[in-house]
Amino acid sequence: MNLRELSAHLGLSQTTVSRALNGYGDVAPATRRKVVEAAERVGYRPNSGARRLATGRSQALGIAFPVDRNLLLDPHFIEFIAGVAAHAGEQGYDLTVSPTTGTEGEVYRRFARMRTADAVILSGPVLEDPRIALLRGLQLPFVVHGRTQTPLPYAFVDIDNHGAFRQACQLLLDLGHRRIGLINGDESQTFARDRRAGWSSALMAAGLVAATDGLARAGAMTEENGYRFARDLLETSPRPTGLICSSVLLAFGAYRAVRDLGLAVGRDVSVIGHDDELPFLRPHTLDPPLTVTRSPIRKAGERVADFAIRLATGTPIDRLAEIKPVDLVYRGSTAAPEVR
Repeated sequence: MNLRELSAHLGLSQTTVSRALNGYGDVAPATRRKVVEAAERVGYRPNSGARRLATGRSQALGIAFPVDRNLLLDPHFIEFIAGVAAHAGEQGYDLTVSPTTGTEGEVYRRFARMRTADAVILSGPVLEDPRIALLRGLQLPFVVHGRTQTPLPYAFVDIDNHGAFRQACQLLLDLGHRRIGLINGDESQTFARDRRAGWSSALMAAGLVAATDGLARAGAMTEENGYRFARDLLETSPRPTGLICSSVLLAFGAYRAVRDLGLAVGRDVSVIGHDDELPFLRPHTLDPPLTVTRSPIRKAGERVADFAIRLATGTPIDRLAEIKPVDLVYRGSTAAPEVR
């Protein structure tokens, strides 16, 4: 069945059917549902070349891939991209991952010049992120996974990193801990700055301003860094009785460090990690099971893709901003500190 036949079957104009199938906002939701359901029922698939000519859109989302950053070794990035790709595919969009060995700007200029992406996805934003101004100047729609401090308006999906780590620190404070270390991600990125701020704000609210001195370490979120940073903190005197880690990978390393020093997780040192729900890491299987702040990064990828498609099809930027709360799951790795 072609477009003309589908339109006649529905008693609608070809223009209305085409715009409904391509997600235009000027088609009533009930009409769009009717068209989409009919298209699925009869197995109609629009010709991609004709659709692109008719709409002026590429029907693709774009993302820059800096090859020098070894992102294929970063499980957080891979899981996020998996979520983006899954939702894009469900909506009939391609995902264009364009490599760059220089600045990402060259990729975005190419997307804009060749019109090979209807919207761009930015990951790993830093506090003052020059990509925001560049993309606005190129008039290329984009969605940020995370936030930045720019005053320019932009669409984004983020989690409440500040609130999550304040809550995690408050849990340890309520249990009686007073020296609480932070093993953080790369603090050039906004999420890690927000997590540090949440941790320190809980300590300061408890009147423990000095407790932040020398008790934070930051770097790439790998198990090896988790081990090195935890061991470094635990060899200070007096050592921290609690550790909050920015990823389960870091927490895995922290567990090893605790044990190598002849200590026990949950008894001598309480540990909390942030769980992105990476498929090969199961924090509840650790011994003892790991207390976590939890927010699945794959679902964040799906939501970012949804926002990008909506932005490309006319949804205003001010309706595409979301900060999701983070769950706190209490398990055996946290307990009251032993009195020494």
